[in-house]
Amino acid sequence: MTVAGFGNLLRGDDGFGVRVAELLLASPVPEGVRVLEVGIGGIHLVQELLAGDDDALLLIDAVDVGRPPGTLVVLEPPRVDMSAWGVTERRDALADMHYATPERAMLLAEAMGVLPPVVQLVGCQHVDASELGEGLHPAVAAAVAPAAAEVRRLVTGLGIDWTHTAAPVRTELSRPGTWAGRVPPA
Repeated sequence: MTVAGFGNLLRGDDGFGVRVAELLLASPVPEGVRVLEVGIGGIHLVQELLAGDDDALLLIDAVDVGRPPGTLVVLEPPRVDMSAWGVTERRDALADMHYATPERAMLLAEAMGVLPPVVQLVGCQHVDASELGEGLHPAVAAAVAPAAAEVRRLVTGLGIDWTHTAAPVRTELSRPGTWAGRVPPA
């Protein structure tokens, strides 16, 4: 199982996923779980998926789902079937050299046949994920530890015991096939 924190530490709240991955790596990680700080290099995630035999992928990222800042959500990203795409569409979609977002990295992993059967995203509603500068807004920073606890809970639910978790957090599970910006109304 792979856990991957996405984000750009130089773009404010966009660094959320990396900060959660750092927190997870600061304590023991159970055997059978790889925690990666992907940053903006999603191609690294695809390379890791090529090397492993993962049955699940948990992504961590800042999202915009129209909720109050710091709200955590668990989303099941849609899978993209490229079989109906033309050669030009596939080439254009897969030509990105960085795969900086989870969506782009998943697209390449799916095209290469290495995307695990279970994919979930632990997302945090950001205040601003595009402003230049380091550091998370207070509401987003306060969600780092609860997000790490949610990742541990999800991993445990997928069959790998990661019991040294903090108190359970309330998250919202969206319908399968949803992604940032499209979750059920509050």
